[in-house]
Amino acid sequence: MTSSEFTLKQSHRLSVAPMLDWTNRDFRYFLRLISKHALLYTEMVTTGALIHGQRERFLGHDVSEYPLALQLGGSDPDALAKCAKLGEDAGYSEINLNVGCPSDRVQSGSFGACLMAEPKMVAEGITAMRAEANIPITVKTRLGIDELDSYEFLTDFISQVADAGCDIFILHARKAWLQGLSPKENRDVPPLDYSRVYQIKKDFPNLHIDINGGIHSLDQAQEHLNHVDGVMMGRAIYHNPYLLNDADKLLFDDQHEILSRHDVIRTMLPYMEQRMSEGRPVKSITRHLLGLFQGQTGAKAWRRYLSEHAHLKGAGIEVVEDALALVPESGTFIE
Repeated sequence: MTSSEFTLKQSHRLSVAPMLDWTNRDFRYFLRLISKHALLYTEMVTTGALIHGQRERFLGHDVSEYPLALQLGGSDPDALAKCAKLGEDAGYSEINLNVGCPSDRVQSGSFGACLMAEPKMVAEGITAMRAEANIPITVKTRLGIDELDSYEFLTDFISQVADAGCDIFILHARKAWLQGLSPKENRDVPPLDYSRVYQIKKDFPNLHIDINGGIHSLDQAQEHLNHVDGVMMGRAIYHNPYLLNDADKLLFDDQHEILSRHDVIRTMLPYMEQRMSEGRPVKSITRHLLGLFQGQTGAKAWRRYLSEHAHLKGAGIEVVEDALALVPESGTFIE
């Protein structure tokens, strides 16, 4: 294992899930002010969009976001290989293949969770990407799809993909229903099965196994780390991003000084000014900041002021400064 691979696997101890419309570069920059080490992911980018669309829009990021993974959606090995190389050249730390999204749009494009039924195709994609890129290639997947949800089905899928050279798997601990349930319902309705993920780690001890799904606190993350190598959190972090404030100390043994919530925003302001000078409206950034004071005195005032003022014509950085002034600096009182 190279030093870079070791560093990436260490970062996988805690990662923030790729989330459509949420984990864009503004939110990732914001999160990096709270945790130096948690691995961050882009939103899923389809190979077609990356090859034929606005590459800077999809690949653009700030180097402060590292370690940072690019998640791809696709199934054609040649297209995946080309996009993996584009991601590597752009500076990404990892390329992740989405084999977990259950949406109709993804299914119609023959990628996402439906690829679980095509392990040979996934393996061919992994092989092609590894041939073009020298950074780790990983897979995020479910435990099964529809009626294909036996443990034997899962182990066969992992075996074939691992044989192609993938040694980091992120397992969303529930299967996906491709028919009859929406993507939103697929986040909650199929029951979680953490024990099956734990068993995969036992049966594939040489693989790095991350667990995802229904994890809402660092205490829960630490418990999972008794059984697997890493934990991925998603919506809980988006709605309460300061959950990450103790992650570096608890999960990465880094005792660096933690920024207060107020200092996170103050440190964020120059970045926001730069983005706004590039044409980014302030409301597009502040929507990712609403949950920072979750559970704190003044949180409602913070959310309300940003929501009511950031969208107004001519709104600028003063909107954030005025909202911040509504939140007391001291105390951690629950609203």
